[in-house]
Amino acid sequence: MTKVKVLGQTDRQTDRQTERQTDRQTDRQTDRRTDRQTDRQTDRQTDRQTDRHTDRQTDRQTNRQTDRQTDRQTDRQTGQTQYTPDHSIRGHNN
Repeated sequence: MTKVKVLGQTDRQTDRQTERQTDRQTDRQTDRRTDRQTDRQTDRQTDRQTDRHTDRQTDRQTNRQTDRQTDRQTDRQTGQTQYTPDHSIRGHNN
């Protein structure tokens, strides 16, 4: 009977070890999956923010170019300058 008891205890110990090992593996897999998902979400969010920032910069640049072109056309048509540069702007070289 002692052998049966020892075998039963050994089986339970082995089962517990196997269960703990399986739990750790599952936890690591879940952590990696969560990390990848979080990384993808962060990447998408960063990409969207970068796109919006780039779009705003492009819009401002396009608007300035359009304004300058319109001003030059108006100047040529009227013979008057529509825009006088503000030389008091900090960093202006002229």
